[in-house]
Amino acid sequence: MKKSRLLAGLVLLAGIMLSVTGCREKTYKLALVTDVGTINDKSFNQGAWEGLEKYAKDKKMTYQYYQPKQQTTNDYVESAKVAIENGAEVVVTPGYLFENAIWQLQTEHPDVKFILLDGSPHNVIDWDTMATLDGEDPNYDIKDNVYSIFYAEEEAGFYAGYASVKEGMRDLGFMGGMAVPAVVRFGMGYIEGAKYAANELELDDGAVTMKYTYLNSFIPDAAHQTKAAAWYGTGTEVIFAAAGGAGGSVMKAAEEKQNKWVIGVDVDQRAESRTVLTSAIKSLGSSVYQTLDKIYKDGVKGGTSETLDSTVGGVGLPAKSDADFDRFQNFNKEQYDAVYELVKNGTITVYDDVEDPDYVALGGAKVVVTVE
Repeated sequence: MKKSRLLAGLVLLAGIMLSVTGCREKTYKLALVTDVGTINDKSFNQGAWEGLEKYAKDKKMTYQYYQPKQQTTNDYVESAKVAIENGAEVVVTPGYLFENAIWQLQTEHPDVKFILLDGSPHNVIDWDTMATLDGEDPNYDIKDNVYSIFYAEEEAGFYAGYASVKEGMRDLGFMGGMAVPAVVRFGMGYIEGAKYAANELELDDGAVTMKYTYLNSFIPDAAHQTKAAAWYGTGTEVIFAAAGGAGGSVMKAAEEKQNKWVIGVDVDQRAESRTVLTSAIKSLGSSVYQTLDKIYKDGVKGGTSETLDSTVGGVGLPAKSDADFDRFQNFNKEQYDAVYELVKNGTITVYDDVEDPDYVALGGAKVVVTVE
């Protein structure tokens, strides 16, 4: 009898130990839920993931990512809940599509921290009718467990447009993924930068042209490649592909042509193709890393939104050394540093109002914009 009880006890103990071990294997303190795409999209998701991963490795913390099955608020919420069940103390969500999800989660999980990139929590699900997630009045509360981070994409786009025209290009193109605020700001800035350079060079009116469109997608597609190839075939020299993973399709089109270029987005995409002239980047990785440090090291509470611009190195072109400009023939780091300083000190102010943007008017007389 004693032996039977001892054996039963050992079996129970083993079961408990196995259960605990299993829990430990599923415990990841830091989590990221992907937006459209994956963590290796060479763009927005990947930039955020690299920041989380670096912090986790530096601080010897466990981490994991979760990919929603579909692009819906419910799926985002459920993926975040799985992360929390698996031990997440901080959940990083890259993209405005998480705004409704974080609005819901911030109240349901007050002990969990949420880093929301390119967005701010709210319950509005239809801006035309102002219908809301819960049927109540519109609510824009940001709880103190939410860290809302925006970027001055218009400034990054400005540098890309400025560099293109200073390089000597006159036939430009812009392909945005979708007409969402961040992408619209990239595009507006691109037009403004091209115009500023055209004025600086005293070019004739209409000397610079720009085709402008939204692909309605952030993922690679043969149709995007075909469209880009058509633009290149009719004279476009460079396309700013502010379209996440869809930018890869534009790169493929450029690779099939001679002397055609792409401007990457969000992260330095130089390594993705020999056709990437430069990239309009946001400090995704470093902003995630720094926010995690604020949470764990400094105990800083959230509850507000902040916009990272040129004054804090939040946006720009890759510019660590002259090597970042070696695909240019005329534009160089010295010129970039000079115009960056003008934006940084406020001498140049880049337009950033995304409400009913008039792309043609932004180009003025110098840059003729054709919206497709």
